[in-house]
Amino acid sequence: MLKEGYQVLAVDSVVEAIKHLEKTEFDIVLTDLKMQPIDGLQVLEHTKQRYPDTEVILVTAYATVDTAVDAMKKGAYHYISKPFKLEEVRHTVRTALEKRKLKKEVSELRAKVKEQQQVPLIIGKSPKILDLQKIIRQIAPTDCNVLILGETGTGKELVARAIHALSPRAEARFLAFNCGAFSEDLLANELFGHEKEAFTGARGVKKGLLEAASGGTVLLDEIGDMPLSMQVKLLRVLQEKRLIRVGGTEEIPVDIRVLAATNKDLRKEVRKGTFRQDLYYRLNVITLEVPALTDRRDDIPLLAYHFLKKFADAQSKGVQKISDEVMDILMAYQFPGNVRELENIIERAVALCEGDTVQPNHLPPDLQQFTLRVHRPRQREFLTLEDQEKEYISWVLRKTKGNKTKAAEILGIDRVSLWRKLKKYKLEEP
Repeated sequence: MLKEGYQVLAVDSVVEAIKHLEKTEFDIVLTDLKMQPIDGLQVLEHTKQRYPDTEVILVTAYATVDTAVDAMKKGAYHYISKPFKLEEVRHTVRTALEKRKLKKEVSELRAKVKEQQQVPLIIGKSPKILDLQKIIRQIAPTDCNVLILGETGTGKELVARAIHALSPRAEARFLAFNCGAFSEDLLANELFGHEKEAFTGARGVKKGLLEAASGGTVLLDEIGDMPLSMQVKLLRVLQEKRLIRVGGTEEIPVDIRVLAATNKDLRKEVRKGTFRQDLYYRLNVITLEVPALTDRRDDIPLLAYHFLKKFADAQSKGVQKISDEVMDILMAYQFPGNVRELENIIERAVALCEGDTVQPNHLPPDLQQFTLRVHRPRQREFLTLEDQEKEYISWVLRKTKGNKTKAAEILGIDRVSLWRKLKKYKLEEP
């Protein structure tokens, strides 16, 4: 073996061999079968348990079919009978090394492919999205809680679904719940369920969302809007993995992974006393920030064509392209409603398009008017993105005669986000 250029460690006893195997991984282990106090099959089992990729070759003068079958079942690479020719040993060692090298290359290739695979549901190739995808791949296999931050419409729920899809819980249920959409009483009923006759009209037992999702993943969206009294109950579930239905006394075990999402600054809410600090730290094991669409403009064409195909297929239309003029408009637009607003724009365009190409006249009137305003000659040749957003919000408010609910709907954001932007840009109501 030395003449073949291999590095060889020869030992006189099986006990010494085991000592070396405890601290060193070898490519090949060549061992006799009949030894004391440990035989070759035990050496094989010990080696494979500690180093699954190490190839083990057994040598014996007491070859039987049963022993050979047993050795192969336990992972032996080959079984050589005495007396043997040295060339047979050399050939067996060479092929074993080639197999080990090939297995290593395949393993490395699989790891590389897995690393490069796009996270499901998260579309984009911009640096911020690639970073987000990488973190999702890292945390998905774990069971830790995740806090997902981002503006309205950025795709926080899609991030949560991607985490679930790549997790060991992927075959179980994923349930999303908007904490800001219910009153306090309804919130308790929806999350925790109720016992029979817990209140007027409760004619039977109802499982809540947390119980129904046991084994799977729950997304608590707009967690910052959850009342303090409900925060206490949720914290108990996270700590003890048990819940009590409304009107009940029995503790029910639940096995769930909790993901939470918000567009609020929860640290600020903690300082204000509207969000519990202990719940914040319980949820904030890992924080993911989903970038606004304006922070990932390189992804706009990719997203636009993704939505184009989605809605063209859904509407059975032959729309296949987006004109350069439309793409220029989309690339310059501020997107207060982020990805959700882009999706709405493309859905509308596909519905109105009678040919195969989306044109500017297929865009919403608000966006067309905004485009005209932006491209009028001004004292400054160019507008900053913030100036564009400020002008557009101001224009929408004027068009809606100060109706913030209507303005927020047109902008594709909620009233809280609109209020923040009004405050940011110091915009007065018309």
